[in-house]
Amino acid sequence: MQSTVRTGGQALVDALARHGVDVVFGIPGTHNLSIYAALAESGIEHVSPRHEQGAGYGADGYARVSGRPGVCITTTGPAILNAAAAAAQAYSDSVPVLFVAPGLPLGHPSNGNGYLHEVRDQFRAMDSVVGHAQRVTSVAEIPLAVAQCFAAMATGRPRPAYLEIPLDLLDESAPVIPVAPVSPSIITPAPSLLDEARALLGRSEQPLLIVGGGAAGAASEVRAFAELLGAPVITTANGKGTLEELHPLALGAGLQHPSVAKLVADSDLVIAVGTELAPSDWWWGPIADTTLIRIDVDPTSVATNARPTVAIVGDAAESLAALTAAYTGAPRDGAARAQLWRERLQADARDEGARYVRLCRSLDAVLDDTAVLAADSAMACYYGALSNLPLHRPRSFLYPTGLGTLGYGLPAAIGAKVGAPERQVVAMLGDGGVMFTIAELAAAAEARLPIPVVIVDNGGYGEIRNEMVDRDDRVHAVDLGTPDFPALARALGCYGVAVGSSEEVGPAVAAALTADRPTLIHVREEEVEQ
Repeated sequence: MQSTVRTGGQALVDALARHGVDVVFGIPGTHNLSIYAALAESGIEHVSPRHEQGAGYGADGYARVSGRPGVCITTTGPAILNAAAAAAQAYSDSVPVLFVAPGLPLGHPSNGNGYLHEVRDQFRAMDSVVGHAQRVTSVAEIPLAVAQCFAAMATGRPRPAYLEIPLDLLDESAPVIPVAPVSPSIITPAPSLLDEARALLGRSEQPLLIVGGGAAGAASEVRAFAELLGAPVITTANGKGTLEELHPLALGAGLQHPSVAKLVADSDLVIAVGTELAPSDWWWGPIADTTLIRIDVDPTSVATNARPTVAIVGDAAESLAALTAAYTGAPRDGAARAQLWRERLQADARDEGARYVRLCRSLDAVLDDTAVLAADSAMACYYGALSNLPLHRPRSFLYPTGLGTLGYGLPAAIGAKVGAPERQVVAMLGDGGVMFTIAELAAAAEARLPIPVVIVDNGGYGEIRNEMVDRDDRVHAVDLGTPDFPALARALGCYGVAVGSSEEVGPAVAAALTADRPTLIHVREEEVEQ
């Protein structure tokens, strides 16, 4: 490939385009204008959130739904630090997002001199919350650094990456040689471990599959494997929808229910695929007395939280396909057993999410099998929608599981709709969490995205209120005044409606899905319970 003279900003944008990037989320600033000058000529779509945290969550939602890396571009200092929470969330949930920011100039004094947006060690701050980080030292290095970041995100367990370009390089011109994308390598499971697993499968009479977000790209393999074994399938929050939740073997999502421990005890073999079996998934175990096969692309996670009888390090799709092909027994019919446990788990879900069951039924009546729910860390989402709202495809339930951040749902919905415009996308948040990123209503309105944004209002931080009560503490600092959410939405360019009962939410969502802009739908929790 021949070299061409490019500025640092042009070299970056050229490299992003070469890696198939068709949209970026970001905010221009004094130190990244060279990047934006190149973006304006590139044909890459730009989404303009109102806060860098929203940009990061938007890129995260895009990546989760599309299966391709998202890209978030900020300026220096406070801007990239605003995005750090989103980077940490992407790390905890294994989402490939590339965060790009200028850094202080190459010749900047090591002890600082009060430069605009100066942070004592911006690179180290970001390095601590992503899976891969690098800082370039020349314009010529930029294409290689982009290729290395994308390779890191595509190898093994997907994690976010951070690329820092000294701001003086962005306007500097130099000869640049393009670097072709590196083909991602698929981690193939060891044949000896597959043989051990196959032997366990042959002896099992009551198997169970636990499927996590690491199997999102293996939906057809999960289904074929489950049908061959006749194994019921329960998923984590991030695995929700990997097996269509109306499938006869599908038990739905949520590991927190009392019947899950009984189900595990009833199973003579558990196959856990692409899941940490972690407390953040509300998995408390125990699983020690059960024969366990774990399949995970991450060798550091395959034995964490629960020690497996057989630990298969490998790509979920390839590992399941190999086990399916090697299985010599006759296909089994596990529908009756699955139905029994599905009824028990659904009863648990209705008990835990009783105040949200009617809301979920109302939503279910109007959503199609493409629907995506971008959920926040809100009671209506994890007690309600997680186990009471069926979804039908992988990458359909976007939830901030590991880090548990607030404000994720709205900007993630924007990213999801940009990444999959043909799919229905609904955001659901609480009245406390939505205020963290409420300004992103303006971004969604500007993009004319027909996203219903359902705000379930319990008057503040309801979960924390309950925890205070459980501790016999004095309840304080959790009750929030409620703004006029529909009026606020209209002021930001959206439609805004208030509904009087959970049954009215579904029809309002149906109308919002065909609107010419977002619609905020406000419902109070006491009205949800009616």
